[in-house]
Amino acid sequence: MIDLYTWTTPNGRKLSILLEELGVDYTAHAINITEGEQTSPEFLAISPNGKIPAIRDQATGQSVMESGAIMLWIAEKEGRFLGAPDDKASVLEWLMWQMSAQGPALGRIHQFAKYGNSIGEPAETKARAQGAQVYVELNTRLTGRDYVAGAGRGTYTIADMAIWPWVSRYEWHETDLTEYPEVLKWYRRLAERPAVQRGYHIPHFVNEVPVP
Repeated sequence: MIDLYTWTTPNGRKLSILLEELGVDYTAHAINITEGEQTSPEFLAISPNGKIPAIRDQATGQSVMESGAIMLWIAEKEGRFLGAPDDKASVLEWLMWQMSAQGPALGRIHQFAKYGNSIGEPAETKARAQGAQVYVELNTRLTGRDYVAGAGRGTYTIADMAIWPWVSRYEWHETDLTEYPEVLKWYRRLAERPAVQRGYHIPHFVNEVPVP
């Protein structure tokens, strides 16, 4: 049994989608980051950086923080969603791309486009350009493919599960997915998966899965 400490953010949804796809037993604990619950001593004992998501394996007492590390730990433990052995390099490439490029670029846009925290016009223009570049890179990668990692048309892996929740906030990025047709096809393909739909609504329902 795994304890998942999470909230309704793209990084939180990565893990709930993976756990739903695996069908493993887990308990979701809502950590309301808007109320500062991530700073409680109890949560910091599990996630020293004070960020969600985090997990604790009830069987071993092992705690893991950082979404990418958690995804790798769980996927390796369960032996699924890492692709074939020869696919591992591309799975890791796109998982790291999500954490180093996609997440920071789109998260920066959230701050002023969604929350109204202005960073100044020059910086906002640059942030929008970086966000658009992320979509261009993903669209290019998905051309002729069904999934981002793996040989041929690709294999459904943790890389897809990590990237998809961030794309699901395309409206927050002021992005029209029809401008990125390969991303749009991939996004819709994943949105149809029952486990993705279930994972999107963990730890609680906020809105229907957005589908353009």
